[in-house]
Amino acid sequence: MKLILRYLKPFYARMILGLTIKVGASVMELILPYILAHIIDHVVPAVAPQRNVKPILLWGLVMIVCSLFAVIANITANRMAARVARDTSEQLRHDLFARVMHLSSRQIDRLTIPSLESRLTSDTYHVHHMIGMMQRMGVRAPILLIGGIAVAAAMEPVLTLVLVAVLPFITLTVWGISRKGIPLYTALQQKVDRLVRVVRENAQGIRVIKALSKTDYERRHFDEVNRDVVAAEKKAGITMAASNPLMNFFLNTGLTCVIVVGAFRVDHGLTEPGSIIAFMSFFTLISNAMLAVTRMFVMLSKGTASAGRIAEVIEMPADLNVESEADYPTRADGREGYITFEKVCFSYNKTKNNLTDISFRVPRGGTLGIIGATGSGKSTIIQLLMRFYDIDSGSIRIGGRDIRTIPHGELHQKFGVALQNDFLYAESLEENIAFGRDLSRAEIEFAARLAQAAPFIEDFDEGYLHMLTAKGTNISGGQKQRTLIARALAAKPEILILDDSSSALDYKTDANLRRAIADNLSGGTTTIVVAQRISSVMSADVILVIDEGRIIGMGDHDTLLASCDVYREISESQMGGAILE
Repeated sequence: MKLILRYLKPFYARMILGLTIKVGASVMELILPYILAHIIDHVVPAVAPQRNVKPILLWGLVMIVCSLFAVIANITANRMAARVARDTSEQLRHDLFARVMHLSSRQIDRLTIPSLESRLTSDTYHVHHMIGMMQRMGVRAPILLIGGIAVAAAMEPVLTLVLVAVLPFITLTVWGISRKGIPLYTALQQKVDRLVRVVRENAQGIRVIKALSKTDYERRHFDEVNRDVVAAEKKAGITMAASNPLMNFFLNTGLTCVIVVGAFRVDHGLTEPGSIIAFMSFFTLISNAMLAVTRMFVMLSKGTASAGRIAEVIEMPADLNVESEADYPTRADGREGYITFEKVCFSYNKTKNNLTDISFRVPRGGTLGIIGATGSGKSTIIQLLMRFYDIDSGSIRIGGRDIRTIPHGELHQKFGVALQNDFLYAESLEENIAFGRDLSRAEIEFAARLAQAAPFIEDFDEGYLHMLTAKGTNISGGQKQRTLIARALAAKPEILILDDSSSALDYKTDANLRRAIADNLSGGTTTIVVAQRISSVMSADVILVIDEGRIIGMGDHDTLLASCDVYREISESQMGGAILE
């Protein structure tokens, strides 16, 4: 809750004004039964002999004015509360999204994408409703409850004691149920996280699911997860739903006792009928206030559970901090090579190494090829170079600087990247290539020509304004990869990374792509090609052969053909030993 209070701080002035208006409206509601009792007990008996209704009409007009003031003030305060809840939730959602964008890959792996999606949507929704309700009812309900008891006590102390006797039971009920509610709603949100993950996976893989006739299997899987959510929601709902019936029971018990005691007091002339009517009105106000308190505790339980999940992300300590150059001094560029890995070891789960003793150098403007079996660690090398994860030992340098000393913005601006599982927006081809960067149409078209994407783009009637669907499902796999490569090339990066980004291209298009990149990129661009095709890496200055996280071969194409059995076997199986260009 400290997090929510911090976000509410800029709106304290608006909240105080709204709460003040709410106090005035609540006071008016408390005055109305008192005026009604005054009319019945004093005004009507005084004017009845003269049959003069003007005093009654006058006091009736006062009641109408008080009622109108209460209605207008409540509407105004509720609107102000809604604006505070809206603006607070907007800022909270903005900061949560910004924090998600700065989480390290390891932190995202731990939290999971579906959980982050759930926190950005349903959790912020619960917080929004909690903030709104606490402003609307958090002042009104206590004032009506405490004020109603106080005014009723002044009018009828004996009857008030009867009513107050049931309040401890109500208080214990609300406290006990709400105490159990927060853990139950936290568990429910975790079940929702799993549901979001299943929906997300099925939506992304719907074509494969249909192609393999696994629609019924996935439906049964979803039903199982959905039942878990329903069970958790049912458990939380039943627990919290017990509060209303119990409160009604206690309140109705108190009401029955009040009526019985009140009847005896009127019969013995100890109480005026108007006071009993007013007391019943106060009892109604107090009952509604107690029910409002119950609803607040239900929403507070949901909101508190959601606020805790949001705070876990926003307050998560920064990972991958920029280190001091005093701890990791810069080395001479010429001596070390432009990109240098020195005895790098890394493990995702910190048990078994995914990379072991990786060392190599790539000159500025040179080309590095990385080849190996699936799961051998090729993409892990790329992720470490871009510092998505921190290495466990060794060092990685760019231009002689350890990447741990380079600010994240400066580091990532060096790269143009077409990753293995990249994505496309539901936007135009032009916007997907520009990717929010301030690029001219000429720069976009130049990148598309290099990436061999211009021919198919120009075949569309809208050309570069052709709209893609989400994930680019309305273009082929090869067209999608060429669009992604054009995006990587568009900003003329210092380091171009192509991570298995030409696997859907035919050999001729792949060869044309490599030739265009070699002929048109400036000498300052260093290229890293991760592939499973020999033809994609054979022209590289340095080729790494990776197997189970280790380098088993390093050199140019001819050197590896002579010295590395694995590389030679891959070459012969793919090309029969021939050189294709």
